[in-house]
Amino acid sequence: MLSPLLSVQAIHTFIGQFHILEGVSVEVPAGSIVALLGRNGAGKTTTLKSILGLTPPRQGKVLFDGQEIQGRRSFEIAALGIGFVPEHRAIFRDLSVEENLKIAERNKGDLERKADFIFGLFPDLKRLIKLPGTNLSGGQQQMLAVARALVPDNKLLLIDEPSEGLAPVIIESMMEAIRQLSADSTVLLVEQNFLVASRLAETYVIIEEGRSVKSGSMKDLVDDKETIYRYLGAA
Repeated sequence: MLSPLLSVQAIHTFIGQFHILEGVSVEVPAGSIVALLGRNGAGKTTTLKSILGLTPPRQGKVLFDGQEIQGRRSFEIAALGIGFVPEHRAIFRDLSVEENLKIAERNKGDLERKADFIFGLFPDLKRLIKLPGTNLSGGQQQMLAVARALVPDNKLLLIDEPSEGLAPVIIESMMEAIRQLSADSTVLLVEQNFLVASRLAETYVIIEEGRSVKSGSMKDLVDDKETIYRYLGAA
């Protein structure tokens, strides 16, 4: 059996004096979409930030492509081939769409090499290429946030709440884009909307109060109403 592209092993993370993650483990096989599930405040976003070294874990291991990365600086971790799409989009609103994409280059010419792929996924961005971020709708800003993570060559994408605040028709196009990009990248997805997560991910990990409590096949979870209700509060 192949080792996973990403293996998070019993990490403990503190923010200030607060013990946020108290033993989270996540396995992400190469070429898959894995959903991190749990209620608000469970520790999902902190897990993504711990992987990237933004909130470094104090205990446990994070292995990416077979090498330990916990303790490295965030830019060094990203340079290994990990892209991050943060919650609330975090685009540069005063910069144009093109400038937002250009600034994401890891190597000169990245955007030019990836332009056809990115604009194939998000045709709106090509049309709006010269507009500042502040002129984009919420859905277009989210597309730009995802597109930015696609500019460099990333093996793994960490995507935090891609459907948050989007209209249903935009959510559908965002889901289709994530499906398509998963053909070339592996995706670890935080998603509060269970319907979206269940339609995208093959496997899941549930986090409850800073601990990973359950994982498995998304197909099995969809039929497990008791688990969904217990940990996600959704019927």
